[in-house]
Parts: sequence; C-alpha cells; structure tokens
Amino acid sequence: MRGALRDSVTNRVMVSKEQLSGTNLRVFVGAKDFETSKLFYVDLGFRINWERDDIIEFEISDSKFFLQNYYNKEWCENSMMHLTVDSASACYEHMSRILRQKKYGNAKCSSPKKEGYGALVTHVWDPSGVLWHFAEYQ
Repeated sequence: MRGALRDSVTNRVMVSKEQLSGTNLRVFVGAKDFETSKLFYVDLGFRINWERDDIIEFEISDSKFFLQNYYNKEWCENSMMHLTVDSASACYEHMSRILRQKKYGNAKCSSPKKEGYGALVTHVWDPSGVLWHFAEYQ
C-alpha cells in the first residue's frame, strides 16, 4: 500500500481504528434458473438460512453466500468460489452421485487434482457455470 504506515520489525501494514474493519464476507452468486440452482446447493449439503423471492442465504460449515435470481453469462462463467473441505475425494464421490441423476443441466465435476498452491481440489461447476474449488489442504 502506497503511503501506508508499516511496522518497523515485521514490515506489515498497520491498520488504524479509522480504517475499514469487518467480521464476515459473503459473495453473491448468480443463477440462470433460480429453482434448479437452489435444489443443486441443497443436494450438495448447503443449508438455507433464509430466502426471499429473489435471494437465498446458504451456509455450510459457517461459510455463507447469497444465491440471487439474476444471471449474466459472462459473470457466472467467470465466478469462482473456494471452500476448504476435509476430503476432496469424498467431495468428488458425493458430487458424482448427485450429478449422475442428471437433474442439474450443465453442472459437472472433475476428479481431485493437486493444485500448485498445495491443495487437492475437486472442481465443481454449478448449473449456471460458477466454478467451485472444494480444496483439501494436507
């Protein structure tokens, strides 16, 4: 950060009380077919905390996101989510069973792969093209 105050020992940027702070980050995810996406995430194991006509808050293991009834192809197909899991292989088996039902259009998953950042990752594309990284750190 240009002009930021830095700790002389660690060289970390020091945050003052006047700067932005937060406790919870949630993202908005688009849905080409809102009902299909809703059922997809429920089948994956996400819990619905609340829902309105055009938005749902999903949660899994204290991680939350908003599914909204809005779709833009470029946006959805360039969105990525990352969730740390205990087992990428178990995730793959679970996702594969769900996707064999063929209820979710273009949704798909790939077998676990070791990524350059050190995680074993199962990639899952939701019905709208959003790419999820279900990552296991060993």
